[in-house]
Amino acid sequence: MAERMRALKFGTDLWDPSHRFETSWILTPWVLFGCRAAISLYAFATTFFIIGWEATNHDGLSIHDVRRSFSFFTILCYWGISFYFLISALHTFSYAINGGTPLLNRLPRPLQALHYLFYTTIITFPFLVTIVYWAILYSGFSSRFTLWSNVSQHALNSVFGLFELAFSRINPSPWIHLLWLIVILACYCGLAYVTYATKHYYVYSFLNPNPPDHVVTNGVKTNQGGVGKGAVVGYVFGIAAAIIVIFCVSKGLQTLRKWGVEKKLGMKGKFYAGRGMGSGEVELETVRVWEKGPGEA
Repeated sequence: MAERMRALKFGTDLWDPSHRFETSWILTPWVLFGCRAAISLYAFATTFFIIGWEATNHDGLSIHDVRRSFSFFTILCYWGISFYFLISALHTFSYAINGGTPLLNRLPRPLQALHYLFYTTIITFPFLVTIVYWAILYSGFSSRFTLWSNVSQHALNSVFGLFELAFSRINPSPWIHLLWLIVILACYCGLAYVTYATKHYYVYSFLNPNPPDHVVTNGVKTNQGGVGKGAVVGYVFGIAAAIIVIFCVSKGLQTLRKWGVEKKLGMKGKFYAGRGMGSGEVELETVRVWEKGPGEA
């Protein structure tokens, strides 16, 4: 029982002694900072451009579509990408500028643990968004704007997640994170139905439990109803199963990356000013080798 409860605690060991959250196995700290900052800048620019485009009544859109967007999982995830890469860039910058203790290592342990979970959402949720959109929701593009915006939010989002998964040195996500991913999805499901209760529309058609109501207009068959209660249950459990699979694949790729580049290729990481990781098993060290005082071994 005590062993199970320990998985729910934040931990008391030394946090990230080899700066895994701020460094890459192949990119220098400054290059990693630049990449993370560029991704954040693109994601924020995309988000605000879309808001401006909709708010100025282009393509039949309006400010009402901007307000509605905050109920969509895709949009919330894209905001998450924007802020994650901004925050991770700041943490990398705080390490790259002088090689001392980065900002993340100075934060309270709960915030450090939440940043780790934040990272896990970035290497899982974007893939879920991409799969659901292209497999269920995609119905073509009506303009260059919709082409660009959907590619940015439903394709490049996964590219950004792959970048973080492939080029960082962060340890494989702990299994407890899978529980929190499911909790987050359950909370979003609640938000979707709160949106219907307050705004009277379903964010996604596959969450509409009403029976299908197919109508033919100008030779085009459309469903003005829902998908049925059974189908909603199927979609909900299907998405839950999908995030479990995605998490396991991501964790496997993280483990493979760490084993391949660190154990097989010996590429421990790129550190401040070309320094090495230090001697010994740095993951177990209580004091970093390069932070010891004069005269210390």
